[in-house]
Amino acid sequence: MNFELNEEQSAFQQAARNFATNELAPRAAEWDARGHFPKDVIAQAGALGFCGLYADSAYGGLGLSRLDATVVFEELAAACPSTAAFITIHNMATWMVTAFARQDVASRWGPMLASGQGLASYCLTEPGAGSDAASLKTTARRDGDSYVLSGSKAFISGAGSTDALVVMCRTGGPGAAGISALLVGADSPGIHYGKKEEKMGWNSQPTRTISFDHVRVPVSHLLGQEGEGFKIAMKGLDGGRINIATCSVGAAQGALTAAQRYMHERRQFGKPLADFQALQFKLADMATELVAARQMVRLAASRLDHRHPDAATYCAMAKRLATDIGFEVCNQALQIHGGYGYIREYPLERLLRDARVHQILEGTNEIMRVIVARRMLQDHATETIR
Repeated sequence: MNFELNEEQSAFQQAARNFATNELAPRAAEWDARGHFPKDVIAQAGALGFCGLYADSAYGGLGLSRLDATVVFEELAAACPSTAAFITIHNMATWMVTAFARQDVASRWGPMLASGQGLASYCLTEPGAGSDAASLKTTARRDGDSYVLSGSKAFISGAGSTDALVVMCRTGGPGAAGISALLVGADSPGIHYGKKEEKMGWNSQPTRTISFDHVRVPVSHLLGQEGEGFKIAMKGLDGGRINIATCSVGAAQGALTAAQRYMHERRQFGKPLADFQALQFKLADMATELVAARQMVRLAASRLDHRHPDAATYCAMAKRLATDIGFEVCNQALQIHGGYGYIREYPLERLLRDARVHQILEGTNEIMRVIVARRMLQDHATETIR
C-alpha cells in the first residue's frame, strides 16, 4: 500500500495544476457570472490529454488508470469545479465510446472526443426516471439498418453545445434488461433542445432537456449488444462517481487553501485570524476530513482499476463521503471569510454553489447509502467490505 504519487502521476498533477492556475482560475468567476461554456479552453485541456484520460489509447486516449485521472481532476476542480466536472462527464462518455463501440465507429469518434475537438454528453436521466434509472421510457425501435429513437432526457450537461450523445434507451421489455446504449450525433434530425436551465451553480456548462422525435440512428452505433445498456451505464457511473467525488475534493482543497491564506491576511481585535484557537481547530478539522475523503476516493479508484468484486460499493462510499465532506469544507471556509465569503469578489460562494450539486448527481447520496447497505446485508458481505 503506497500513498505516494509515482513520478508519472506527479508530472500529470503538475501539468493539471499549471493549466488550472493559468487557464481556469483567472476566468472561472466570469464564466460563472455570464453562464459561458468555455469550449475553447476545454479543447486546450484536450490537447494535454485531459479529455481522454482513461479512454482506450488505440482511439486517441491516454489509457491511464482511474486513480491517475483523480489526480488530474482534483487539480482542475480546485480552480473551477463546474468546468472540471463537465470534463469528467465528457471523459466518461469518451470512455464508453472507445470501450464499447464497434471498431469503425470508435475509430471515427474516439480521436475527436479524446482530443477535445468534439465533446460528448451522457444521457441517462429522464423527467420521470432519476434515481430509478431502470424505469426509463425513451425507446429505440429497430427499423432496417437503423434504430428510431423517441423520448426525452433531462438535466443533460452540455446539451445543445456538444457533438455526440451517449443515450440510454429501451430496445426491449421493462426493467434494466431491456435497455441499450446508442451513440447519437448531436445534430441529428429530430433532436430538439430545451431552454438552458438557470441553475444555482455549474454555470460554466449548459444544462438542457433533450427531445428525440423519431431520430434515426445507424444500428452500427449501438454500444455493446442490445440489452447491455444498463450494465454499460452503471459501469460508467462507477467511474463517474469517483470523478464527481474528486471534483468535490478539488473544490474543497481550493476553499481550504483560500481559508488558510485569508486567516493570515485578515486581522480582528488587533491580531490575525490565524491566532484564534477556535479558527485553528476549525481549519484542522477541515484539513483532516479532506485528507480522509481524498484517500477514500483514491482507494475506490484503485478498487475499480483492479476490478475488485466490490468496486461499485467502494465507489458509492467514496462518492457519498467526499461530496458531503467537500461541501462542508467549502461551507466552513466561507464562514471563516465572514461577509467577504458571501460576495463574488472571493471564490468561496462559487465553490460552495458548484459543490452542492455533487451530492445529487451521479446518484444521490441517499442512493449511495442504499447501494452500500444492500451490499453489507448480503450473505458474507463482511468478508469483503472492510
